[in-house]
Amino acid sequence: MRTLYRYFVLLAITICGLAHSAWATHVRAGEITSRRISSTALTYELTLTIYCDWANGADATRNTAGSGVNFCFGDGTPVQNTPLFTQGLPNGGVVDVGNDTRRLIFKVIHTFNAPNTYTISVGIDNRNTGTINITNGNSSQYPFYVESTLAINSFLGLNSTPVMLNPPVDFNACVGQRYIHNPNAVDADGDSLAYRITQNKTTNVGESCRGFLVPSIVYPNQVPGCNAQNEAGTGAATYSINPVTGDLVWDAPRCVGQYNLAFVIEEWRNGIKIGEITRDMQITVRDCQNKRPTIEVPGDICIEAGKVVNFTVRGTDPDNNRVIISSTGAVYQQNPALITAPFATFTVPSTIQSSPGTGSFSWQTSCDHIRALPYEVLFKVADQPGSVQPYLVDSKTVNIRVVAPAPTNLQAVANGTAYNLTWAAYPCQVAGAEIVIYRKVGCTALTPNLCSPGPPPGYTEVARVPATQTSYTDNSTSLRPNTVYSYRIAVSFPGPNNLTRFSSTYSNESCQALPKQAIYITNVTVDETSTTAGQITVKWTRPEVTGTREYRIFRATGLNGTGYTRVGTITTNLSAPKTADTVFVDQGLNTEANAYRYRVDLYTTAGVRSDSSQAASSVRLSGTPQSRSVQLSWQANVPWSNDNQTHRVYRQVRPGVFNLIQQVAVTGSGSYTYTDNGRDNVTSDGDISTTLSPDSTYCYRVETVGSYNDNSIHPGLLYNFSQRLCLTPTDTTRPCPPVLSLNLLDCASYVQGTCEEAPFRNTLNWTDATTGPNGAACDPNIVHYNVYYKRYEDTGDFAKIGEVPFPSRTYLHENLSSYAGCYYVTTVNRFGVESLPSNTVCKDNCPDFTLPNVITPNNDGKNDTFEPIRCPRFVKEVRFRVFNRWGVKVYESNDNPLIQWDGRTDSGKELAAGTYYFEAQVRYERLNKSEEDRPVTLKSWVQIIR
Repeated sequence: MRTLYRYFVLLAITICGLAHSAWATHVRAGEITSRRISSTALTYELTLTIYCDWANGADATRNTAGSGVNFCFGDGTPVQNTPLFTQGLPNGGVVDVGNDTRRLIFKVIHTFNAPNTYTISVGIDNRNTGTINITNGNSSQYPFYVESTLAINSFLGLNSTPVMLNPPVDFNACVGQRYIHNPNAVDADGDSLAYRITQNKTTNVGESCRGFLVPSIVYPNQVPGCNAQNEAGTGAATYSINPVTGDLVWDAPRCVGQYNLAFVIEEWRNGIKIGEITRDMQITVRDCQNKRPTIEVPGDICIEAGKVVNFTVRGTDPDNNRVIISSTGAVYQQNPALITAPFATFTVPSTIQSSPGTGSFSWQTSCDHIRALPYEVLFKVADQPGSVQPYLVDSKTVNIRVVAPAPTNLQAVANGTAYNLTWAAYPCQVAGAEIVIYRKVGCTALTPNLCSPGPPPGYTEVARVPATQTSYTDNSTSLRPNTVYSYRIAVSFPGPNNLTRFSSTYSNESCQALPKQAIYITNVTVDETSTTAGQITVKWTRPEVTGTREYRIFRATGLNGTGYTRVGTITTNLSAPKTADTVFVDQGLNTEANAYRYRVDLYTTAGVRSDSSQAASSVRLSGTPQSRSVQLSWQANVPWSNDNQTHRVYRQVRPGVFNLIQQVAVTGSGSYTYTDNGRDNVTSDGDISTTLSPDSTYCYRVETVGSYNDNSIHPGLLYNFSQRLCLTPTDTTRPCPPVLSLNLLDCASYVQGTCEEAPFRNTLNWTDATTGPNGAACDPNIVHYNVYYKRYEDTGDFAKIGEVPFPSRTYLHENLSSYAGCYYVTTVNRFGVESLPSNTVCKDNCPDFTLPNVITPNNDGKNDTFEPIRCPRFVKEVRFRVFNRWGVKVYESNDNPLIQWDGRTDSGKELAAGTYYFEAQVRYERLNKSEEDRPVTLKSWVQIIR
């Protein structure tokens, strides 16, 4: 017994000594970045940058510099200890960055085996102590931990994470004053960045691979008793980050002390998030007499490549202290990996200036600087109040967008039925750049917006050619004779990894008309709507020629149909007085399902085609049922213009009789719409206003009005009807959300039950409600129920897992790995309208893991191995270690939740009979992910009897 007592005393002293060494505090801030260094292998340079408290943790900083850090790569490969990076750095890599802070950099080269999403992480057992928003200041017991997520995807191309050019050393804040920090993040690949606040993470002592939220952490502005107003005194204090600019603002602190905060920089490419990095940093709030300075910068700038940007910034201190004005950004020579020359310059009269101080920015831009996103240049002013008061800063970002110049000297010359386009050689030749040709009907005066480059509004793209080309012939069959066309061009550039593109501003306009044609179709109007007996009337102009001719009428199916079939022939004497020989009635059509397109050719008696009209389609009406209304839209593919006219919408009163309900002033094709809510807006032919009912069907026709805009073509206005379209409105009244229940577990009796239950299942039952939230009316006409599920209560999104047809009100969720999860149910009515979610119900597991205190490894089949007394319940992982009475570890296992230790050492040697001590770190399957990630430690003794 005395020996056992000495053992515990010795063990306690050892643990205390290790704790003092492990928890020496010094890490203030840090982040992990990655850079791909091979275009053929998945090889990356991973960099941890940490900032250490030199005034209070110089020895701990030296210790970390000497011992290195452990990188976890997130791919299952072993953790790798990495030494301090010292190449080209002063003081052996322990770099003084000001404000009693030292910067340490650790770099490691790692090759990933396959494309995937990886989380790279590092844990250091040295978070600064006394952080008041972490467990009331007991922060030193939680290791410092940062992580970075990297998506390796061959579809998305090469990728490196952003880098942060503004280090987190301006951690001084004052009570009642606004604090700001901007990391000045830059992405070398040109990806989009987004910022969000997060909470600091930690890990277990000695680990780097398992990050979880620091327990009992709150955001800096949520510390109990520290509620405050903002600096202006106009409202409550706020703590936020601008998702676009990255300005982290705490406006304003109240309580003196040290705070930890963290934020995430997300990296997006082509609408897909491809990575993120976390910066964990410290702010120290003091009760200051010093007032923060302010900096003035110009607004965001757009400039054409090849021109010079010049401006002045101004820093002012209200206490009239001297100031230091500085700037960071990807545009300077200090960052040659991020930009090519010529570089920008920022000059100040002297390093330390009297207030107000100034700085001058200058940048000669070039074609190499063209890109879709602006360059973010950060300007910062720091006051110099002396040694007694902390210095304070203010910062602002100027976005400088370098825009590709517009192409010049565009000329479009009509040549028969085509246009020949030419333009000046483009000065900015970039690999993959293209000249994009745009066209529209009619001439339009436009003024390009340098800050919003892109296609000219109202134009349609017709072709793309390499940027080295200076000409193009547009001989499209859609060009119409005697029509004025306007052309403009712009240059399209490849974005990051050629996944996206961006544009220059557009060129000058070139506008000209094609010559006239002999035959013009003027009508393609639907007379009858039917699946088998539909009828369309086609009319055209009489050509100005003489003699006997033959009209041949061709039809294709669809608005854009090209499979023409001859459907009619009319022989006419064009020397005789005008007769009704330019009309063709096409019958036996399925006008309910199809639009039809027509062309008229003119032939001589010798069978030679002498002319051909442009094709023209019928008007096609479509609609979408809405809540007690109907949305209509229509289109036609015709050689004349239906724009800038007044179209007419009719609703059927009785079979075959339609009433005009609205006259729609249209501009372009996007305005060919009307929503009928039942009101008759044209009462000259009778008022048929009504309330549209979801139990009734309503039929419509539309009459378009168009013109060739040519006084020589008659008639001047062209009227054409669509087919009849019948629709039934919907009803958006939601059905009532049901009331959900879930069979829960009685853990007291459950752990005594059978071990053979897996896979697991949950039974859901619900009842229908008669009213919605706050007594709102509901639609009682239920068709089915949707069932939603998510595995964890505290993270993740619900996903639909099933549908249950009405009137059944139960659902069995089977083949589960455990009981844990949350559910809600919705009702859906006949129109597909879904109710609000029901109440959310959650179910947790009943974990159980009970260990014995005796094993008898004598191969008699009884207690030969150390394993749980009952079957383990919902155990994910067990880390098991055994120590002898002197505290020496004799056995460890991590891969078997049943343990099944046979009383031998790690090397297989039998241990002597006696008392040993064990520690089991157990992770259970739980309802909450945060609880599941925290292991439960079980400690006790075990007696080996031989």
